[in-house]
Amino acid sequence: MPAPPTYLLIDGHSVIHAWPELRKEHRVASRRHLARTELLKRLRNLQDMTGVQVVAVFDGAKQGTNEEREPEGLQIIYADPGTTADTIIERLVAKYADERPMRVVSADGMVRETILSLGAEWISPEILRSMCDSAERDMRTRLA
Repeated sequence: MPAPPTYLLIDGHSVIHAWPELRKEHRVASRRHLARTELLKRLRNLQDMTGVQVVAVFDGAKQGTNEEREPEGLQIIYADPGTTADTIIERLVAKYADERPMRVVSADGMVRETILSLGAEWISPEILRSMCDSAERDMRTRLA
């Protein structure tokens, strides 16, 4: 039986605020969607090149938790206003970390401590950037 895929859970806004070029776009209300779009593009490239299952979780503004699944692609979750991305990530880790490898990307120290205690690995937004850069270099090499 093949090993279950590794899941990479991303706190979307935590990464957006940690990466200067995304933070710059996010500061302008009319351009916030561009920061999210660019992050998701980079996460798609990472998933395509590594085979890791990427789940991006964002704090939401609309009623009800909303989830999008791209065929063979990213899973994107928007938290409802009464829940945070941190809470959703912690719940997912608590539920699934015993069954499959899980890594979490967040700049939040409390999230890091919680997910580590639940059996997941932690990755900083800076390490995620390096992983995305490497995946994109590999993609360019394969296409050349």
